[in-house]
Amino acid sequence: MSVEQPLHPGEPHRGGVAGRLNWLRAGVLGANDGIVSTAGLVVGVAGATTSAGTILTAGVAGLTAGAVSMALGEYVSVSSQRDTERALLQKERAELLESPEAELAELAGLYRAKGLSAETAQQVAIELTERDAFAAHADAELGIDPEQLTNPWHAAGASALAFTVGALLPLIAILLPPAGARVPVTFAAVLVALAGTGRLSARLGGTRWVPAVLRLVGGGALAMAVTFGIGALFGASGF
Repeated sequence: MSVEQPLHPGEPHRGGVAGRLNWLRAGVLGANDGIVSTAGLVVGVAGATTSAGTILTAGVAGLTAGAVSMALGEYVSVSSQRDTERALLQKERAELLESPEAELAELAGLYRAKGLSAETAQQVAIELTERDAFAAHADAELGIDPEQLTNPWHAAGASALAFTVGALLPLIAILLPPAGARVPVTFAAVLVALAGTGRLSARLGGTRWVPAVLRLVGGGALAMAVTFGIGALFGASGF
């Protein structure tokens, strides 16, 4: 068997798997934000008026503002992270050029700290340094893959898309039924969707799904109940 072949080909062994799971979790969270925030908005407006045009305007405005806000926040956050990672990698490059012996000793020390014997750690450090010293230090010392830095534009686009997909569900649910059934149908559709995303997020995180579903469904129901009550109050008062 070649040493390059994994023992279990069907199992993922690359570091990118964790990154993909993080992206999936971020997408689920973005969709949840879109569902809950838009549902709360349109249900609140529906509590004050039966005008489909008004509800649609409020929903589209909320969807647009939310998607832009999510994208901007993700872009700024990931850009800051990427800048920090680039600065750390540049510093590591400089240290490897200025003091390669000290960096080799540091790498061996990192592997000793992970439980390897001094001799094995030294041998591992030497072999990794001969193969690619920069990649070895980036991984062991910084926990960064220089070839897989997160793209802030991709993160922003994914966040905006996830929010938009989530927001479309309550917007469609409240506009399709007749006026008298809008709020109950939206409540039901949103709670079912939140139960599904809660179960999916728990599965991605390897946790129990019941608590995740209860948190999301309970929080979503509370948000819609509060905004509907406020909308009904303002609608009854004539504001």
